[in-house]
Formats: sequence, C-alpha cells, structure tokens
Amino acid sequence: MAKVISLVNQKGGVGKTTTSINLAAALGKEGKSVLLIDLDPQSNATTGLGYNSNDFEHDVYEVITGKCNIESAIIKTKYENLALIPSTLNLAGVDVEFVKKMLDDQTFHQNEQLKIAIQEIRHIFDYIIIDCQPSLGLGTMNALVASDSVIIPVQCEFFALEGITQLLNSIIMVQSSMNPNLRIEGVLLTMLDGRTNIGLEVIEEIRKYFKDKVFNTIIPRLVRLVEAPSHGKPINEYDPTSRATEAYHNLAKEVILRDGN
Repeated sequence: MAKVISLVNQKGGVGKTTTSINLAAALGKEGKSVLLIDLDPQSNATTGLGYNSNDFEHDVYEVITGKCNIESAIIKTKYENLALIPSTLNLAGVDVEFVKKMLDDQTFHQNEQLKIAIQEIRHIFDYIIIDCQPSLGLGTMNALVASDSVIIPVQCEFFALEGITQLLNSIIMVQSSMNPNLRIEGVLLTMLDGRTNIGLEVIEEIRKYFKDKVFNTIIPRLVRLVEAPSHGKPINEYDPTSRATEAYHNLAKEVILRDGN
C-alpha cells in the first residue's frame, strides 16, 4: 500500500512544487513506484514535468468531482517509475461545486473526496506525493485528510516561520476530527543561500522549533533548479551532476529510511 505524503505550506514561493516534482523523481530513481498528484489550479507540477492541457484527457478536478475514474487520469511519464495526475485551472471551481453538492446531499463529505479516490489505487504505488496549492482551502484539506503524513517546506529566509502556527493548527484540527493517523513527516529547509548569515540563522531557529522533525537534507538555492521546470524536467534529468540533484536524492533516502523500507 502506498504511503501518501502531502507537501503543504500556505505561504507561496517556498519550494513546495519544486520539492514535489524532484522528491517524486528521486524516489523513482531509488526504485520506488511513485504517483505525483498536482492539486494546485496553477498546474505548476504538471507543466514542470513537461505537460500542458492538450496532452491529457482527464485531470484531478474530474477525479475528485467523480467525473472520471482515478485510474483513467493517471499519466505514465517518461521518467523512471514516475506517474502523474495532472491539474488544470478547472480545479479552481471545485469549492463552489462542493458547496452545491453539500446543499443537495447531506451525506456528501467535501473534505474526503480525494481520499475516497486514492483508496482505489493505493495498492499500485509505493508513494503518492501530493503537491498542494499555497492556501489552507478545500484542496489542501482534501490532501490532509487523504495523507499519511505531511512535509512542510520552509524557505531559509527572514519570516520563515510566518504562518506556520496556522498550518500546524490546521493539521491538529484534521488529526482530531478527520484523520487521526496524520503526522508530520518532516520540515524541509529550502532555498539556502550559503553566502548569507540569515540562512544559517533561520536553520538554527527552525531546528530549535521543530527539533528532530527537521530533515538533515537542506535544498540549496541554485539557478539550475529554477531552470529545470521550464524544460519540463526534474533536476535529476536536467542536470544529473547538480548539487540540487544530490540534495533531492538524499531527501528521498531520508524519506525511505524514516519508513524503514
């Protein structure tokens, strides 16, 4: 059965989608069968793997609204052991659609639709990685309810902890009422610029706050890492010798090690 991990931070620009793509690709290189679910209407994880809306028939919006079977939305990518459920701008309308369904059907649970869909395919994969949008809205709540654990990317910059308390409160709420088994997989430090002192100060602050929940791996701020999505490739394909490639493979090994696999 697949382990389901969501990448969550309501703050934008922290390396969430970059990590979703590159962790998924690195797990694939480690021999794990991986599904990446793009749960952001901006579709950056989809385009970051080289796909646009003309390349597929079904998307994650259709999956969670019951318009198609989840298996029919899965794309087998050209990257090793990596599959994708893409996203489109249609996903932005799911909140309104779910409110209407709740009014029409008292038994409809708007936060459980992704979980229900994923149950059908958990036996196919080792890992399911969910890239969430930068908000704590309905899509992210669906991801938290569907997940076994959460990775929180935190940028190594001033105000890094801004909004984290709100995110942790949301996780606690989901644990208490909808998904008692949800846990924090780890906090990932991203976009470290080793030339500045502020990055090192933030690392110390985050490690003091989250203690052993912080991954040993730190993702560096590199131009090649920013370039890779525009070429529709994960960093391990775009630049196999990059320090970022090494970092994401180290992260994948940490995730696997924490599972005892």
